[in-house]
Amino acid sequence: MTQGQAKGIGLVELRRGVLVLAVLSQLRERQYGYSLRQALVDGGMPVEEGTLYPLLRRLEAQGLLTSEWDTATAPPRRYYRLNAEGSDALAELAKAWRAQVEAIHGFLGDA
Repeated sequence: MTQGQAKGIGLVELRRGVLVLAVLSQLRERQYGYSLRQALVDGGMPVEEGTLYPLLRRLEAQGLLTSEWDTATAPPRRYYRLNAEGSDALAELAKAWRAQVEAIHGFLGDA
């Protein structure tokens, strides 16, 4: 494995781990898929539709999101939002994230 391949694998794994936290953080407010994708892009975390929509379905199946169709708009849009369980999960993940960031800062020092 080359250095570039190792770097790519590491970045993919890192992004996969933080994408759930990023998505949950953006769904404190009701959003449809495209607006969520744009919010992530604007925040520096671009994500492909082929990654985002399956993740939204999985989070909803896990009971962290609710969704509803708005047919009053053209085209109809499916809106997602955190439910109570999702808000709790976001709080727990945010706490764990902050602890991990602190630990990594200690490991990296001035690197």
